[in-house]
Amino acid sequence: MRVLGIDPGSRIAGYGCVDVAPGETRLVEAGVFRLDAGSAALGARLAALDEDLRETIDRLRPTAIGVEAAFSHASWPASAITMAHARGVVLLAAHRSGAEIVELPPATIKKALTGSGRASKDQVRRAVAQALNVGAPLEPADVSDALAVAIAAASRRAAASAPGLH
Repeated sequence: MRVLGIDPGSRIAGYGCVDVAPGETRLVEAGVFRLDAGSAALGARLAALDEDLRETIDRLRPTAIGVEAAFSHASWPASAITMAHARGVVLLAAHRSGAEIVELPPATIKKALTGSGRASKDQVRRAVAQALNVGAPLEPADVSDALAVAIAAASRRAAASAPGLH
């Protein structure tokens, strides 16, 4: 099974793709989409994200696409709204691809990787590196975050298709 995880953002969006087989999770590709920081127009950045996502999805052909569920923090309401715009672009591109969409709350992603839904970003980054056997945590953090989404989505999908769970 091939799963693409996306960490949506309106300036930098991380992506990470993994192949999962029984007992093995292998890194296929990971990186970031750097959206035109010089452009103040959110619409232009979202259009660039859509174009980058479509090209990546077409090239990698994932079975499923994992996306972190929307969340907000009282200290940064504007950031949550802007991130929601980027998340909408991700969901639309995923839907158009025909891949299964797996939306996961942040605590579920953390728990899948570390065993605790309250794990720190650093703990998640180290767990991703360990799961993919890459040594040091991957940089920038957007890449590790996207790979955490992909690994957690693969885990959720595998659990849902396990015998006796239908």
